[in-house]
Amino acid sequence: MSRILFVFAAILLVAGCAAPEILEARNGMAPAGVDLGGNWQIRPENERDRRLIREAIRKTDGVKDDEIFPQSSGQPSASSRYPTRSRRSGGVNGGLVHVFLEVGQALKITQTPHGLFISFDRSVVKEYRFGENRVANIGEVEAQRVTGWEGDTLVIETLDRNNMKLTERFRLIEDARVLERTIILRSKEMQEETIVQLFDRVAA
Repeated sequence: MSRILFVFAAILLVAGCAAPEILEARNGMAPAGVDLGGNWQIRPENERDRRLIREAIRKTDGVKDDEIFPQSSGQPSASSRYPTRSRRSGGVNGGLVHVFLEVGQALKITQTPHGLFISFDRSVVKEYRFGENRVANIGEVEAQRVTGWEGDTLVIETLDRNNMKLTERFRLIEDARVLERTIILRSKEMQEETIVQLFDRVAA
């Protein structure tokens, strides 16, 4: 019996001492002929995604819904993007990676040989540099950011210091007439929540 307890204790010790995840750099060259640039409008069936994203954040980051999407406007609050000192510990599960997630009904994407600019509802513009592996920050929240290509899919990974991870994947489907965006939120316990959004190409 004592031997079994010893083995169990050793397993717990190894698990507790496991090194934190470190994101690996990705391919910085866009595939020939792949251009995500254009104006994109979310499909009507994806309007419910805001609720799904709230649920995914709650399950993986342990943050209350009303701290992310206030009932009055349905938009992320300033306090959620720039957490106060009392919330920097990351809530119940210790993660704040959700502050790096932008959502919008209309996206304007500009692709260059070196990176991507995404405008969300003409209010927030995010830049992603192909091949980047750097520290990104919003307010006092810091995370490792890696951006690059996996085949014809642009992959953006953001990992905070408490091992919470946000993964975003962008790819063209249906003869480049539709943009597919996959959002994956992962808790430090490795629980994943996935939301898939489809955007139709529209005229400028």
